[in-house]
Amino acid sequence: MTEATDWRASLGWSPGFEAALAAYVGKGLEPARVVLVSRKQLKVHSRRGEHWARTGGRLLHKAESVEAFPAVGDWVAARIPDAGEALVHAVLPRKSAVVRKVAGTQHAPQVIATNIDFLLVVMGLDLDFNLRRLERYLTLCWESGAQPVVVLNKADLCDELPFFLDETKAIAGEVPVHVVSALDGTGLDALAAFVGFGKTTAVLGSSGAGKTTLVNRLVGDEARLTGALTGDGKGRHTTTTRELVVLPKGGALIDNPGLREVQLWAAEEGLTRAFDDVEALAAGCRFNDCRHLEEPGCAVHAALASGALPDDRYEAWRLLEREAQRRLTPQRGAPETKRRDRVGHGRRRS
Repeated sequence: MTEATDWRASLGWSPGFEAALAAYVGKGLEPARVVLVSRKQLKVHSRRGEHWARTGGRLLHKAESVEAFPAVGDWVAARIPDAGEALVHAVLPRKSAVVRKVAGTQHAPQVIATNIDFLLVVMGLDLDFNLRRLERYLTLCWESGAQPVVVLNKADLCDELPFFLDETKAIAGEVPVHVVSALDGTGLDALAAFVGFGKTTAVLGSSGAGKTTLVNRLVGDEARLTGALTGDGKGRHTTTTRELVVLPKGGALIDNPGLREVQLWAAEEGLTRAFDDVEALAAGCRFNDCRHLEEPGCAVHAALASGALPDDRYEAWRLLEREAQRRLTPQRGAPETKRRDRVGHGRRRS
């Protein structure tokens, strides 16, 4: 492995990215990875370090939706000068992408992060614990193409750990569940398998769940801001930008601001994986087009009646299914997301 390619392997470069890059090598472009997107600011990491960058005009004009613009985690083909801003000409095809509906009433997708191997869903064992929110996160994760991992943080604050662990495992299914305390380091060794050379790991969770403290522990320094608990037991929100951190020993970690809303965009595969227990029941319905409402021979409703399927689990599944369907059909009169500035990454203000 040469010095020129070693940094790429460290960050998860694969033959698929190499094949996609081939079309641009003859044009004097080289690979880089997007580490920061903040409004119109874009920063990339290449073999020569980090550079401020902007998106090329052709890419802006050819993009058919906001999903085509560079996002944190993307591998791109860029022209990188010895000094000054880099110019991103193309986004290489993604192997995974976390996409939600943008917060608020606008009908548009938001790409949170891309090319991820593992998604650590962090939930605090305090006032942050919420199984319905966990179901949303798991649906989002499974839809992305990355492997979710549930991290129950703040074990040092929990007096009923067996109860919370059982409740979580009942929802998580096949997803690994790890109990940790980012504050004192308990349980963090178990997360080593999901972070390191050649891997990209993203951390998701609500504000105050302890994500930044966890990232500090995994990175091995205290360079990132953290907030102490407030008087009501909630952690303070400290991460304000989405950023890919290149780890000293290889690999990448993507920290995310706390998500106030987790509205689904497209989620067919995600719902199937996150609610595999309900899907397994649905396979036993008398009719293939059963809506699991009042149809005769509905195995889902039979499980509800017997208590085998909890009411709240069924209601959560129905809610997310309806939400995902609404996202697939734009509302009449809803304004389309505007392009280029509008989302594009122009020159950074000096």
